[in-house]
Amino acid sequence: MSDTLDFTPDLYTLVDEEGKEQTFELLDVMEVDDQRYFAMVPYYPEASELLEGDGELVILKSQFEGDEEILVSIDDDNEFDRIGQMFMERIETMFDDDDEDECGDEGCGCNHHHLS
Repeated sequence: MSDTLDFTPDLYTLVDEEGKEQTFELLDVMEVDDQRYFAMVPYYPEASELLEGDGELVILKSQFEGDEEILVSIDDDNEFDRIGQMFMERIETMFDDDDEDECGDEGCGCNHHHLS
């Protein structure tokens, strides 16, 4: 048995309006008001490329054309800001490095796993 974890990211190759392809790594999917949203970051196969990248969070929404699901940009600024804030809060929680016992309140709703 190996002590290393095998992590394979969920990758999507998207084509922009100019026909340029770019690969993105999926961070999270969220459904709000019967609409699916995707939070992604540009994917870099080499760690050195990741450090040189801008780390931009890309938020897209799902849209169906016939039976095909496509990801499109969010044109409404208010919708983009609202969904972006929701994703940022979720992502911060996912990557929160706080000590599990820090808040000390079992009923606080902080998503920590409190020990009895």
